[in-house]
Amino acid sequence: MNGFQVALVTGANRGIGLEVCRQLAEKNHQVILTCRDHVKGNEAIRSLNGLSPKVLFHPLDVTSPKSIAILEKFVSREIGRLDILINNAAINYDTWQSTLNADLIQVATTLETNLMGPWRMIQTFYPLMEKHHFGRIVNVSSGAGSFSSLTPGTPAYSISKAALNMLTLKAAGELKGFGILVNAVCPGWVRTEMGGPSAPKSPAQGAEGIVWAAQLPDGGPSGKFFRDQAEIKW
Repeated sequence: MNGFQVALVTGANRGIGLEVCRQLAEKNHQVILTCRDHVKGNEAIRSLNGLSPKVLFHPLDVTSPKSIAILEKFVSREIGRLDILINNAAINYDTWQSTLNADLIQVATTLETNLMGPWRMIQTFYPLMEKHHFGRIVNVSSGAGSFSSLTPGTPAYSISKAALNMLTLKAAGELKGFGILVNAVCPGWVRTEMGGPSAPKSPAQGAEGIVWAAQLPDGGPSGKFFRDQAEIKW
């Protein structure tokens, strides 16, 4: 699809999510920036300077079906379409835990945001894409969730991302033939609140592969896992 497209980004008030919003707006997409906190969301919009007319804020808590339903009503009523969904919101890179001693309440909370949040978003918004026979869904994943590079540590985060990868595969298979491409992207190690100051990539660099996957052409890959625009192993 050429021309005007509408993109929705979760967890977008800072870091990679904010940079994804910036880059999509620079490419003339209408962007819906979402996060839980009204103040932080509006501050993020102001930080985009001249791009702010192309980006609007709407509150969203991906763990709340009610919050998602309110957002869906807004998008359907005020905009009437959704072309790109970036499931970026994620929490709890739990370096202090191991699988054997993990706080399972923390694990459940992590899964609620990192897995169930994207699952709810896909279920809620794919009908808007199906309506126009066009959609791009990008699940922001991590090499920490890859079976091919499995290492100890970060059990809640890693397991949530491995499950997100499976959700990507399942959704891609079920949406095949509807013009909707579903892929997972690992942005790499990025200098964010979660990644820390020693990471080699800037948020803008981390966002590039996500934006690339959001703009794949018709007939492009679906059900794949990418880093730096190259396919990697699950």
